[in-house]
Amino acid sequence: MIARLEGTLIAIRGDKALLEAAGGVTYELMLPCFTASRLGDRIGQTISLHTLQYLDSNNQGATFYPRMAGFLNEQDKAFYELLVTCKGIGLRRALRAMALPGAQIAAAIEDRDLNTLQSLPEIGKRTAETIVTTLRGKVARFLDGSMAGGEGATDQPAPPRSSAAREALEALVMLGEKRSDALRWIDQVLTDDSEAGSDAQSLIATVYRIKSA
Repeated sequence: MIARLEGTLIAIRGDKALLEAAGGVTYELMLPCFTASRLGDRIGQTISLHTLQYLDSNNQGATFYPRMAGFLNEQDKAFYELLVTCKGIGLRRALRAMALPGAQIAAAIEDRDLNTLQSLPEIGKRTAETIVTTLRGKVARFLDGSMAGGEGATDQPAPPRSSAAREALEALVMLGEKRSDALRWIDQVLTDDSEAGSDAQSLIATVYRIKSA
């Protein structure tokens, strides 16, 4: 099993990448939608992708073809493996649906943000509801981007460590704020004013002053 490939990015063709590894061997890798767009300006450069091998079938399973998918980091690979456990989300459909990094999709799942999920390719209302029902409560490890590394590491702040900040975060999400926005606001408050996070209520009040400014 090939777990990671490093080589020269030869071309991006739709949802596929051609990667020339050591020895002149060129691999074709299927890519998540957002990964293909991020790699568009890396042609000719050396990149590293985390990989997953699978068998793709045509003609109702009569013929199987070996495929390899490539991911910017371990987090997106692990999220993909979780996403395909949802009913109706096949291997290729999951790649097309990943028009955002796994951490952002995970946040939408945890927040029950059906609008964001429905904005993903091939994800309608019913499928979005199925994803939330199936995966909510299972995506916590993806929310802070802590698994990410290398090419696709996220810039999202780490989850708050204090109990007051964690309480404020969950309260803001319950009030309808997106988790990524709430994390950023809390991080800003705690960075600018260490006294603002003494209790959840004052922290929330400070966040809303920042939001309305």
